[in-house]
Amino acid sequence: MERGGTNYWFTPRRYGYGATPATWQGWTAIIAFVVVCGLVTLAQFAWMPGVWGVVFFVIFLPTAVFGFIALVRKKTDGEWRWRWGDESR
Repeated sequence: MERGGTNYWFTPRRYGYGATPATWQGWTAIIAFVVVCGLVTLAQFAWMPGVWGVVFFVIFLPTAVFGFIALVRKKTDGEWRWRWGDESR
């Protein structure tokens, strides 16, 4: 799980594109991301009604998503590409 001094939290998916959590750090990152996005959504409706809340929501949410994807790609043990299953067959 450790290569070149980097601890990987995710492994490439067997089918499809992307990665899946392999360690508790990966699961924690996913849970934290979902919680933060949920809190931002609630905050947008409760604490920042009107135009400024929408502007904050439209700016923050895509930034958070792209940042999370960058983190997952960096912490994945292998490349992201389309996979059709077990490659040893």
